[in-house]
Amino acid sequence: MNRDLVTALLAVWELPEFRSGVHHLVDLDEVVVLLAALSAPGHDRAVERGLLGLLRSGLDTTEIREAVLLVLERDEVRRPLVAAVTASLATRPGQAAAIASAAEDPEVRRGVRAVLDSAGVRELVWQAVERQVDDNRGGLVRRAVVLFVRHPSVPRLTWALRRHGVLRELRRTSARRETG
Repeated sequence: MNRDLVTALLAVWELPEFRSGVHHLVDLDEVVVLLAALSAPGHDRAVERGLLGLLRSGLDTTEIREAVLLVLERDEVRRPLVAAVTASLATRPGQAAAIASAAEDPEVRRGVRAVLDSAGVRELVWQAVERQVDDNRGGLVRRAVVLFVRHPSVPRLTWALRRHGVLRELRRTSARRETG
């Protein structure tokens, strides 16, 4: 799992607005311990699967999904989070700029809401994530194709992310990881 993503998730958990929205649904201290374990190099797959299971069940809960959307939609919550993420990407300024740009785009935020609001899309996204964690590229590609064909919100969100350079920067980061 990407350590920058884990760092961003830790920053989200520390936001009072987010914690107050989900404190009655989730043991936040357990989540912080799990995220801290993920941010350390050399964690095992069981820790990743634990976090993915927690995220999946959380996003299927309306209150938690709304708390996540609050992080994206409210300037006073989103901007500090984006600043924390981009600060952790100091060695990848292109990726940091692309993420910051996409986060400020209302079309991207609407696209994220559309994806998270659809139970069918969430299920396919989780299946794709599981295939990726299992290093099952064929299964990952099949799930991605189904997402694009069946759910118009996914291509719109992907196109919006592409316009901001997020996909290009992710490919660039992936290529660097494979060669170096």
